[in-house]
Amino acid sequence: MTEQELLSLPDEAYMDAAQQEFFRELLLSQRAELQERISGEFQVMREFEPSSDPSDLGTVEEQRQWQLRLLEREKKLLDKIDEALERISRAEYGWCKETGEPIGLRRLLLRPTATLSIEAKERHMRES
Repeated sequence: MTEQELLSLPDEAYMDAAQQEFFRELLLSQRAELQERISGEFQVMREFEPSSDPSDLGTVEEQRQWQLRLLEREKKLLDKIDEALERISRAEYGWCKETGEPIGLRRLLLRPTATLSIEAKERHMRES
């Protein structure tokens, strides 16, 4: 199923088996891409040979810290993808965890790991 086909389905089809399978495949694809990026970053970090030039050490350490922050952020996204896949297996995916209302297909296409509807997310942001 394509995104266009997904969006053309009637409202009554929201989170039926076909839609859940669409998002499961999307999440699995994103998960594989993310794991590949993480693996690549770790490989670059392992292969890096630091220079003995003291002026380069500061730059090298700054780059290493940046890579570690990036890996940490990607690991968090990987966890969110795994949580979304778990929600699909429990037939809870696509529903706002706060209100129980549909999150919406367009929002899920933009952010497949979303757990809140736009209204609930905006409310959380106002309260923060």
